[in-house]
Amino acid sequence: MKERIALTVGPVLYYWPRRALLDFYAAVAESAADTVVLGEVVCSRRHEMRPDDWLALARDLAACGKEVVLASQALLESESDLRGMRRLAQQDEFMVEAGDASALRALAGRPFVLGPHINVYSQPALQEHARLGAVRWVAPVELGLDALALINPPDARVAGGPQGTTPVATEVFAFGRLPLAFSARCFTARHFHLNKDECAFRCIEHPDGLRLDTGEGEPFLALNGIQTQSAAQHCLIGDAPALRAAGISRARLSPVSQHFGDVIDLFERVFNGDADARTAAASLHALSLPGGLVNGFAHRRAGLERMPA
Repeated sequence: MKERIALTVGPVLYYWPRRALLDFYAAVAESAADTVVLGEVVCSRRHEMRPDDWLALARDLAACGKEVVLASQALLESESDLRGMRRLAQQDEFMVEAGDASALRALAGRPFVLGPHINVYSQPALQEHARLGAVRWVAPVELGLDALALINPPDARVAGGPQGTTPVATEVFAFGRLPLAFSARCFTARHFHLNKDECAFRCIEHPDGLRLDTGEGEPFLALNGIQTQSAAQHCLIGDAPALRAAGISRARLSPVSQHFGDVIDLFERVFNGDADARTAAASLHALSLPGGLVNGFAHRRAGLERMPA
């Protein structure tokens, strides 16, 4: 039997209404996903869900059999943001995903997840974070699959935890608009000629981000508040053999506002069942997901490219 590739539902990167979020996670609770990452990771001004709301949702999902991870913000800009991160690190019900380096000190000495925006590009760097307590590594999204195998070799897993006994698992970003960069400036507010502090929360009107085209009219990027994303959906549904060869045991699926249940189901049937990857990729394409499908970064090519399975 092939070893299971666990499916992780990444944090919702967009600003969705509270009701939409609760309905989304009610569906995720019934899905094949193994792990759910919760929390606001992009902008602290978003207020549809408060910290206690995320904790209550985490408990509900855990009661449904899901592993729950609470994520910290990827860009902290104020003392208030720091206090929120520290409160998150102090709770002991759920493991925390470190959104940036500021969370590492707060989490040191207990098991935690390294988020995709922490700069880990070598085996010594991963070993250093493992000594702090990292037990799972969500690799930077621009790394090729062969590079992940060099950083965390499948035949010599980096040992994590203060005692060095728990191997670090590698998780790869396998579906969704790639989170490329963060800025102190809010691009969505600027698009609407608004100040960041008086943004009117316009990003809630764009549940999959605001697409930015090139001068030739080709999809290029997506604006999501202070975050810049790829316009296309990074999709590794045809790369399960390469994931296993690289020792990758977990695949992250980043939420989209429509058809996400179908996305989870197709990845489950291909990665952990006998479904044909080409047929599944065609089914994903037929869903007309925002921006289309690409996988170039995973194969050391331009991110906009789509390599055949």
